[in-house]
Amino acid sequence: MGTAARGGWLSIRVSGVEKARLELAAKVDKLTTSEFIRQASLDAAEAVLAEQTTLRLSPKQWQAFRERLDQSARVPDGLKDLFSRPRPYGF
Repeated sequence: MGTAARGGWLSIRVSGVEKARLELAAKVDKLTTSEFIRQASLDAAEAVLAEQTTLRLSPKQWQAFRERLDQSARVPDGLKDLFSRPRPYGF
């Protein structure tokens, strides 16, 4: 089994007050402290990563990207068929 599949340990240091707050919040959510910290950390990581809006491309990659944007959209045949049917509810 690979390292990624097995996971690993992550240790953090917190003050006594912080630890008590985390334990109380976990108890309120009916989770173990580890589960609470893991989920809260993953939620925060997702929020940070979702805010990443910078796209870094080399000049060659940028040109290829622009060419793809300029291409006409391809509509799958099944989608054309679906939208050519009468609307079942009249809207």
